[in-house]
Amino acid sequence: MNGGLAHEWFIEHRQAFVGRHLEEDEERVFGEHLRGCGECRDAVAALERELGWLGMGVRPVAPRPGFTREISDAVLRPAPAPWRQWAPLAAAAGLTLVLGLGWRGAQRRAAGLEAELASSQARLEAVEDTLSVVRRASRVFHASVKMHEHVGTLTILDDPVTHRWQVIVAGLPPAPPGERYQFWFITEDGMVRGAEVSPAGDNAAKMTRGMPPKGGAVLGAALTMETASDSVGPPKGMELAHLMLES
Repeated sequence: MNGGLAHEWFIEHRQAFVGRHLEEDEERVFGEHLRGCGECRDAVAALERELGWLGMGVRPVAPRPGFTREISDAVLRPAPAPWRQWAPLAAAAGLTLVLGLGWRGAQRRAAGLEAELASSQARLEAVEDTLSVVRRASRVFHASVKMHEHVGTLTILDDPVTHRWQVIVAGLPPAPPGERYQFWFITEDGMVRGAEVSPAGDNAAKMTRGMPPKGGAVLGAALTMETASDSVGPPKGMELAHLMLES
């Protein structure tokens, strides 16, 4: 192959060049021809625009020179008689399967992203709720918490506008197996369960809590160690902190 070909050859092989049907030496000669022929450059550019939709939004990977011709020859070669009539149906079924798998994969990815977005939104709302309490807190109550050789802290930030507390428990080890830290509201009518607390050493446990709907006025707070199976009734375990609010 050389560069002395008639211009008609390049006109006839424009589409083959765009579709990468040419052999390696033919493609090289055609590329050299394009550098000096504006007519063929314009025609090739137009063909590329017309065929661009075939990518369906996915960046194509160009086959090696001659690969398309090899595939075309294999497809056009006469097939055994029993299979010839089924070849188009098999190809269509294969394409449908590929598209179906791609669609299901896209659906799974979309569902995963939606769940991740919902989780992130929930965390953001929790942070915003906490910050709103901290900004408006007019009173801060503090008590030491003793757990064996560990000494932690129980801190309460009181928001008088929404009547909610930001409760922070820090400096305590994880609860022993079968037990759990329990936060309590001390009310006029007795102890009302708040929430389970899960501190872990340097990682403080934080929670935003509203006032309990029963028990009357809240007078203070407490932290106890309860058995994991105990979820009702008054405290039965060891008291770790007892904090009474000032008027």
